Amino acid sequence: MIPDFVGTMPISERQKFDAEALERYLADHVEGFGGPLSIEQFKGGQSNPTFKLKTPGADYVMRAKPGPISKLLPSAHAVEREYRVMRALADSQVPVARMFALCEDESVIGRAFYVMEFVAGRVLWDQSLPGMSRAERSAIYAEMNRVIAALHTTDYASLGLADYGRPGNYFARQIARWSKQYQMSETENIPEMNRLIEWLPNHIPPDDGATSIVHGDYRLDNMIFHPSEPKILAVLDWELSTIGHPLADFAYHLMSWHTPPGGFRGIGGLDYATLGIPSESEYTATYCKATGRAGIPDIDFYLAYNMFRIAGILQGIMKRVVDGTAANEQAIESGRRARSMAVLGWAYAERVIAKRAA
Repeated sequence: MIPDFVGTMPISERQKFDAEALERYLADHVEGFGGPLSIEQFKGGQSNPTFKLKTPGADYVMRAKPGPISKLLPSAHAVEREYRVMRALADSQVPVARMFALCEDESVIGRAFYVMEFVAGRVLWDQSLPGMSRAERSAIYAEMNRVIAALHTTDYASLGLADYGRPGNYFARQIARWSKQYQMSETENIPEMNRLIEWLPNHIPPDDGATSIVHGDYRLDNMIFHPSEPKILAVLDWELSTIGHPLADFAYHLMSWHTPPGGFRGIGGLDYATLGIPSESEYTATYCKATGRAGIPDIDFYLAYNMFRIAGILQGIMKRVVDGTAANEQAIESGRRARSMAVLGWAYAERVIAKRAA
């Protein structure tokens, strides 16, 4: 599911497991599997370590809970949910990798894991898409927009996902969840985060009743693109997915237009027309047309919410660094961004306050 040029390395000492036990399991549970098996660990991944499983006949990808599994926050590292949603979406308009096996028996290798196909293609890390033509950039952004609109208009109940999350009161529940997880992970005092925790629950826009599958981390570098075409072959990293409000998901995706380059995957302030990247208003209009919306009037609230949520996630990464359970060395850099995201989130909350006072 992740291409070679993302980079692999030997399995880190902290993430080692019984490779022979894994090979025996795969021989029993994955049709057509045949050893010998060799294993490498993909670089990156702040939460669930990901491994490339190589055999003479085929390559696979394994996504696992981290080791050692200790001091995990509630609902963290939900590989079982990732497996379920991707398996359900297999025949939908949302491209995902083929699922082969889910092992929830931690006695096999010491942690839960799932195995899926290896999808060869491109991971595009820089949102500004350097080295591409205007037409190529435009096509990539159009494809991202197409897929998120398809996700938000998929009949999730018909896919067996009616119980994948609780519809209604989504923002209230998510704000409560991330407030709690942030407070459990707190390693320093961030005044703006404290203000958001107090302000957000009392200023949620009226519920319009919309529900959909939400990915929770829909962004450019969580996709595998075709090697030469502007086509998404697989959307990655469904750990935060649930049934929720589609505008929470879309506003998260829009954060790139609101953060500067070099920040949290930002393209804010770039010359979109010259680059061939749609402006935020153009991108939003395309999404609204595809999903049957007239517009998104409460976008500043949704952005404030998402920046608060990301600050909570980043703080959780920092807590795992402190506890020694983070899956990769870049985790400390990510964790340090919690404060800047909280500051930005409060700035958008202040925009809501100013508009409502006018």
